[in-house]
Amino acid sequence: MASPVFRFAPSPNGLLHLGHARSALLNDALARDGGGRLLLRIEDIDPVRSRRDFETAIFEDLGWLGLEWETPVRRQSEHFADYEAALARLDALGLVYASFESRGDIRRVVAGRPGWPSDPDGAPLFPFSRSAMGAEERARRVAAGEPHAFRLDMRQAVARAVEMTGPLGWREIDAASGAAERVAADPLAWGDVILARKEVPTAYHLAVVVDDALQGVTHVVRGADLKAATSVHRVLQVLLGLPAPLYTHHALLLDAEGCKLSKSIGSQSLAALRAEGMTPAEVRRRAGF
Repeated sequence: MASPVFRFAPSPNGLLHLGHARSALLNDALARDGGGRLLLRIEDIDPVRSRRDFETAIFEDLGWLGLEWETPVRRQSEHFADYEAALARLDALGLVYASFESRGDIRRVVAGRPGWPSDPDGAPLFPFSRSAMGAEERARRVAAGEPHAFRLDMRQAVARAVEMTGPLGWREIDAASGAAERVAADPLAWGDVILARKEVPTAYHLAVVVDDALQGVTHVVRGADLKAATSVHRVLQVLLGLPAPLYTHHALLLDAEGCKLSKSIGSQSLAALRAEGMTPAEVRRRAGF
């Protein structure tokens, strides 16, 4: 029986905090307990926010905590061809279309539709119809170099995936007890998600499922804030013929105001804690280990 494969996959767009430490340490502990492997993946598809000094800091923080991982480390920015190939396969199925509406366009339309639904992350669902523009016109505008995104036609994608495999869902494993349950997927809650943009040939949802498959990841252990996104990942895995890992979505660490720790709100970094004299053992305790 093959050894289980876990991965910790941070983005180098800021410094790691205690929430990242919890996820990394949990992946490490489960890999060790199961006689498995731990991979580190750098998710640096954002060319504006990703920085090599943040990547270096990730290595330093994880090493300071005593973690070890296999090398070489996979950097997403070095594997765009893999994501382009996956996008082409979905396009060949007739499930991808180019959209040219800006965030401002979306906000304006949604503002005029009180009660318009949002996706699980709180962003308004894409309010435009694929049928509003013909395929030839979309192709012409893409060829002309207009700014665009490539979106998944979610209704058609779900229908095709259900035809292939039946009702969509995944196996969720409780990290503490090891108990497993089947979670029903609800990809339609996300609407027509973006799979790539003109300037970057992939987005998170597409890159993560391709990477997990290519790296042989068997167990995806990540924060509860990403649990809903698994619905999108299951659709893509089925359509692309990729294996489904087992999933564990662990509880998040919260700050004094009850908000999840986040780079975007300036949560105290591991580097800052280290500079204050905190030891790796103390960080492990604060992260729940």
